[in-house]
Amino acid sequence: MENFKAGFVAIVGRPNTGKSTLVNALVGTKIVITSHHPNTTRNPIRGIINRKTYQMIVVDTPGMHKPKTALGTRLNSMVNENMQSNDAVLLCLPADEEIGAGDEYIAKQIKGNQKVFLVVTKVDKISKSDLAIRLMAVNEFALRLNLQDAEIIPVSAKNLDQTELLLELLSAHLPQSPALYPTDINTDQAQELMFADLIREAAIEELYEELPHSVMVTIEEMGERDGGKIFDISATLHVERDSQKGIIIGPQGSKLKAIGSLARKSIENLVGMQVFLQIHVKVSKEWQKDPKLLAKLGFTDALSD
Repeated sequence: MENFKAGFVAIVGRPNTGKSTLVNALVGTKIVITSHHPNTTRNPIRGIINRKTYQMIVVDTPGMHKPKTALGTRLNSMVNENMQSNDAVLLCLPADEEIGAGDEYIAKQIKGNQKVFLVVTKVDKISKSDLAIRLMAVNEFALRLNLQDAEIIPVSAKNLDQTELLLELLSAHLPQSPALYPTDINTDQAQELMFADLIREAAIEELYEELPHSVMVTIEEMGERDGGKIFDISATLHVERDSQKGIIIGPQGSKLKAIGSLARKSIENLVGMQVFLQIHVKVSKEWQKDPKLLAKLGFTDALSD
């Protein structure tokens, strides 16, 4: 199609700055798990936005933070790789938090000729007068870091406030190109990974205070039966220590049952049919620090660097 555009936009920021919620809002459906707990996203996830004149691929990246494990190192590496290979970079700065050293560190990693957007997220959490003060602080931040050409956009992904304007501004910086993905999909994430993420999301919500980052999920088997009426999933929930296994299972299996129930509802919304979900708990000792195990769990390139 003549004058059609297509390209990639990296969405970056510290943990828990509203990146995943913004991606879901821009795409128009939930493709990324969200949580009020930081460091929920572990893999770059591409959301695909299809319009008559463009196709925009927005890449949700893990929150950048000071790594304490091999997993943390790999997550930061993923973010850097994605920042350097996109047509635009969108840095999320939450309206209800002061700009800090972490934001400055990420901004300094932005290199190349990509268009930069400084998106002030979560504006629904503060008053209009406080927002005006925050926008002035973001402008000073941009000038200090030599990002004076960056566009500053306040948004509320929760209320879909200014999300369409953001898409319009982003689309202006996409290169002319045919569509890079089929125009009838909204993510390239494998169904298996989406199921694993939804189970992990349920575990985070149920167990965050006890197991903040010690949970990983793999899908062992999945498939339809009864003529597409039921979808069977067998999953393994990995923890690092024997003591954590008991926490996840809970008294008389209550915690694991709650995780399964929450995850099953989310997966049923995704596949549009009844889901039969089995979750097994396995101790994979110190999986966050083991490069070989990380690779086995899907973190390829796990920490050869």
